[in-house]
Amino acid sequence: MTTLREGHRIAARAFGQRGEDRAAAWLEAQGYKILARKFTIRGGEIDIIAQAGDAIAFVEVKARGRVEAALASITPAKQRRIARAAAAWVTQNPFAADGFALRGDALALDETGAPLHIENAFALEFEE
Repeated sequence: MTTLREGHRIAARAFGQRGEDRAAAWLEAQGYKILARKFTIRGGEIDIIAQAGDAIAFVEVKARGRVEAALASITPAKQRRIARAAAAWVTQNPFAADGFALRGDALALDETGAPLHIENAFALEFEE
C-alpha cells in the first residue's frame, strides 16, 4: 500500500521527468544537439548537456506549476552542484574544453506554457 506522501513523491518525480523530456525535445527543435541527460556524480547532477554551435550548455530543468517558482528553485547551492558536475563532465569529455563556451542555462516549464530558456542563467565557477 502506498502512503499519501509516497504517492505525492511518485507523482512529483513523474511530473519532473515529463518536464525534462519536454525540455530535451524543445532544445532539439531549437537546433541543440543533446550530448547527455541525467549526468550524475557524487554531489551533483546535470539534467541536460546540449551543444549549439560553439557553446555547450549545462541545463538545469525545473518544472513547477508556475515558471517563476521553477526559476526560484535554482538556488546558489544547486548552481554549485551543477558546476561541480559540469567540471567532472568536461574532464571526462576533454573536447569540450577546446574552443567551446561553457555555460549554465536554466529551462523552466509550467504545466501548460512553452519552456522559458535562459542562457547563461548562472555562472559555472569551476574550482581549481
